Amino acid sequence: MKPGIALITGCSTGIGRELAQQLVRQGWTVYAGARRPDTLQALASETLRPVELDVNAPEQIVACLARIEQEAGRLDLLVNNAGYGAMGPIVEMPIEQVRQQFETNVFAPLALVQAALPLLTRERGSLVVNIGSISGILTTPFSGAYCATKAALHSLSDALRLELAPFGVRVLTVQPGAIRSEFGNNAQRSLSATLPADSRYQPLRSYIEARAQASQQNGTPTEQFVGELVRLIGQESPPAVKRLGNGSTAFVLLKRLLPTRMLDKVLSRKFGLAGFSAEATARAPARP
Repeated sequence: MKPGIALITGCSTGIGRELAQQLVRQGWTVYAGARRPDTLQALASETLRPVELDVNAPEQIVACLARIEQEAGRLDLLVNNAGYGAMGPIVEMPIEQVRQQFETNVFAPLALVQAALPLLTRERGSLVVNIGSISGILTTPFSGAYCATKAALHSLSDALRLELAPFGVRVLTVQPGAIRSEFGNNAQRSLSATLPADSRYQPLRSYIEARAQASQQNGTPTEQFVGELVRLIGQESPPAVKRLGNGSTAFVLLKRLLPTRMLDKVLSRKFGLAGFSAEATARAPARP
């Protein structure tokens, strides 16, 4: 794919910020979406254009695409990178927290594709990249809501890939493994809203915190992950689905090869649920 006009969401930090910079170096003009575009001002240039974009704000989506249409007249690449992950036991997680994850990780990418479609179809060969996760394939305890959103995004991507092909729009679903970013810290901070002091799972708090930070354990450096993603984007015929980063293959194999009962036992032991019961809440907090 030749360099053109790109829109990336979630560019304040991490993958989005690095991707914007690497694409610019490859000759792209990048509209870098962020809830606080001032965080990108140090990088701003003629080819890296910060734009205010809270993906959950429909009016900002409209304004962003109107600007792209006015300044560029088309859109060759849309990268749905913005995401939100709150960890905690799904049975206790406030529904609003679950809803917020679906709004950001599922409904917002779809809304962006729908709104951007007129620009994406100006020229054939445009590309939509949806950043999913291996968490959408292998569900683990204490991340049920996040895993569900990524599984939903994978399914939407499959449908979009088939439905948009006649219009010359391609769809690439990227399923990262462990990637170094601020995701783990943000997920751990979410526990203040998803793991109340009176939670029946408080004895397992250390396990839940470990799950929040799981993506940072032996994580692939952001620069390396983004470099691989940029190479995929540059291909004439990128794959429909690509797994990148540490663990992106091994954990999928676990899901495919292990019988469900055996996998449940493995995950229960890893996350402290083996032998845990209502009576366990009276004991001292467990340690991984």
